[in-house]
Parts: sequence; structure tokens; C-alpha cells
Amino acid sequence: MEAGRHGGAAFILVYLVFVLILALPVMCSEFVVGRAGKANAADSFKRLMPGTRWPLVGYMGVLAGFLIFSFYVVVAAWTLFYTVECLRGALLADRDFGAYFSDFSSSAWRPLLYVILFMAVNTAIVAGGVQRGIERFSKWMMPLLFLIIAVLAGFAMTLPGASEGLRFLFSPDFSQLTVSVVFSAMGQAFFSLSVGIGCLATYASYFKQDVPLMRSSLIICLLDTLVAVFSGLVIFPVVFTVGGQADAGPGLVFITLPRVFNAVFGASPVVNYLFSSLFYILLLVAALTSAISQHEMVTALVHEKTRLSRPQAAVAAALCAMVCAAACSLSFGPWRDVTVLGMGFFDLFDFVTAKFMMPIGGLCFCLFVGWVMERTAVGRELGGESPTRLAVCAMSCIRVMVRYVAPLCLIGVFFYQLLAV
Repeated sequence: MEAGRHGGAAFILVYLVFVLILALPVMCSEFVVGRAGKANAADSFKRLMPGTRWPLVGYMGVLAGFLIFSFYVVVAAWTLFYTVECLRGALLADRDFGAYFSDFSSSAWRPLLYVILFMAVNTAIVAGGVQRGIERFSKWMMPLLFLIIAVLAGFAMTLPGASEGLRFLFSPDFSQLTVSVVFSAMGQAFFSLSVGIGCLATYASYFKQDVPLMRSSLIICLLDTLVAVFSGLVIFPVVFTVGGQADAGPGLVFITLPRVFNAVFGASPVVNYLFSSLFYILLLVAALTSAISQHEMVTALVHEKTRLSRPQAAVAAALCAMVCAAACSLSFGPWRDVTVLGMGFFDLFDFVTAKFMMPIGGLCFCLFVGWVMERTAVGRELGGESPTRLAVCAMSCIRVMVRYVAPLCLIGVFFYQLLAV
């Protein structure tokens, strides 16, 4: 959606640059803090630097993750609704999909029902723990995610608009680049990889010492980018086949694409049903995967700070998030006139986390690992006890990015956001 709104290939190239020079070093920094501290982000800082205010970075990250989780599950609930509607054949009918989506999202209770359903599944997975819940889910769902993307992309390449869609994705028009587009690409690199909020530090606390952090970071960035690009290979050939608008934003998924699916596959209801169902199942799996990481960091903190068992902590986190999610959902309907700083709850949570909390969190992680932690401790976490020559070279590159490149970029982001307010 972001690539569609900001010119396609040029946006993707800038996004890839920021994944390399920003997201990757911040991810490595989070991994180092989490595994070295062997706890949630806040307690990891406390163990590594006792008696200081560094744990506040971890608490801010948990708050950011909580707010992101609260508004993200609303979009995930929309995806769940469309998946259910698609599977029962409701999206095959010729209808006004703009009004269809508006009627659902502005309803007082229907979106909340799907938020509750999505939250229940998410909580059940997180309550099972990292090994019995999250790893088991990832073991089955992630291969399914890639399989569905591959099938849909292969089919989309046979459509008449495939060449135009490929041109949009891979032929950059740098006249589309503005300062706003560049910072949007930077924000997307942070958001898609969930860096800067301590979520990855929480996961790293479960890593064994023989897990290679630099390689893991690179693989995660690569896989996330591949999913994004292949998703574009699914969406844009379909959109350009019928002359749809690539810059429709969220409406692209919930308004434009159902209309486009019917236009492209209308002559074959079976193909239409299979293609559209697989597409929304793909989105649902991706949404669930992202929501699990946000839920996990809050659950880990509650579990470690209280006497609650892990399932109880997961339920407690979900119930609190449900209150905020309800406010975000209602901001599209009965509470659309309830605003803070001129924004509804959904837009407010998105604005505060994406524009300020994530860049500040990323900056703090980089400063801590690059300038505060002992260099030998950082090297031991990144390269192990006996790093190879290649690992030493990679560590040197990561160190430069963590100490200089990423902080300077993030400071620029922060001041740009301040001036833009």
C-alpha cells in the first residue's frame, strides 16, 4: 500500500536503503541488548546498566508496542472479516465495495466482534509461550504464507496488466521522490520490521548463545523484504489489468481489490473464489504474525513483573489492549467526532508511535550498544567467542552504522517530525 501511494519502484529503492542502514543496525542492537540481558527490554537494560535510567527506554518500547497492538488489531479484524466474507462467497457479488467497507468499519459492534475473535486467537498463541505457541505457529504458518504468495504471484504474472505492474514496481521514477516520501519509506522500514520498540529484544532474550545475531538480522530483513516485493507482484498486476488506482492506500485492499478481482475473474467464479480467498488468507496470516510479536513483548513484561502465569499475563495484556482497540475501532463510527490533537484514537496512536516513539527507541538502542555497552561484550554477542574474518568485517560495518549512520538519520527523522507537527 505504501509503495502504491508513493510511486512504486522509487519508494521501494529508498525503503531498501533504509532497511540496510537503519532497520538492520537497530535490529542488531535490540538483539544484543535482549540476549545479553536475558529478559524483556526494560529488565535487560536494568541488568546491563543497573542504577541508571536506561530501563525507561524499555518501558517506552513496551508502551509503544501496546499502542501499536491496540490499533493494529483493528485493521487485522477488518482482514478477518473480509476473509470470512470471501470464504462464504459474499465478495463475489457485484456491489458498491466502498459503501460495503464503510458500513462495516463505521458500525458500532460488528468490527468489535471481529476484534475480539482475532484477539482470542492471538492470545491463545502467545499464552502457549515462545516454543509451544509462537514457534509452533511460525513453523506451520510462515511456509504457508510464502506458498500462498508464490501461487498468487505466479497467477498474477499471467494477467494482461502484469508488464505494467512490473514496470510500476521495478522501474523507478525519481521525480516522485520528495522529503515526505523519503521519510515515509524510513517509517515503513521501521514499522514493517517492528524495530525500535524492544519487541526484538524480548525475542532475543530467548535466543541461545550459538544463534548468530548478525545473520539472523540479515535473514529477517531479507525475508520481510521478499514478502513485501512478492505481495506487490500479486497486487499491482491485478490492479493495472483493469486500470485501478495503485495509490488507493488502505482502500486498495478493502475497496479496490474486491472490485478488481470481480472485474478480472468475473467470467470464472471458481478462479475468482480461489484467488481472492487465498489473498485474504495471506493477509490474515501476515497480520496475525505481526500482532503476535507486539502482544508478546507486553505479555513478557507483565509475566516477569507480576505473579501472573504466562497465560494469565497474555489474557491481562489482551484485555487492556481490547479497551484501547475498542476506542480505535469506534473512532471510525460513533466516536468519529471524539478527537485528541485533532485526531481520532486510531490516527493518534499511529501518529505518536510511528512518528516519535519508534525513532526515539531506535536511537536509544543504537546509542546504548554503540557508545555505552562494553565493546567486547557487543562483539561477543554479535560474533561469538571466535569470530571468523568475515564476521569481524561485518561487525565493523554494523558498528559504524550503529554508532554514526543510524543515530544521525534518526535524529534527522525526529527533528523533521517536530517541524512537521
